[in-house]
Amino acid sequence: QTRLVESGGELVQAGGSLRLSCAVSGRSLSTVTMGWFRQSPGKERAFVATISWNDGDTYYANSAKGRFTISRDIAKNTAYLQMNSLIPEDTAVYYCAARLGGGVGYYKDDYDFWGQGTQVTVSS
Repeated sequence: QTRLVESGGELVQAGGSLRLSCAVSGRSLSTVTMGWFRQSPGKERAFVATISWNDGDTYYANSAKGRFTISRDIAKNTAYLQMNSLIPEDTAVYYCAARLGGGVGYYKDDYDFWGQGTQVTVSS
């Protein structure tokens, strides 16, 4: 049984940084593509970043480029999202997700397993 657990979300001031973690159990991180999504009240869940399972290539939404970094530690079976220069518009529940079957995914339906989410609030 594959399980994803996010942590690291909290209240932070604009301009600050946070690192979110996603601990994976039941499956090796080397066999799945990992993604981060976020959802604000009244909005659809939106793609933030992804890291491919085989070569570790990374891809970002335009809103995340230059500020966010996705990474993984295969030995710890944990994925991360480092977020810098945070702005109030980054306020959302952040979800990590795992995709089977290779390739990368930019849509929530591309992913097979999800965490429960962690709240990030950026104050102005």
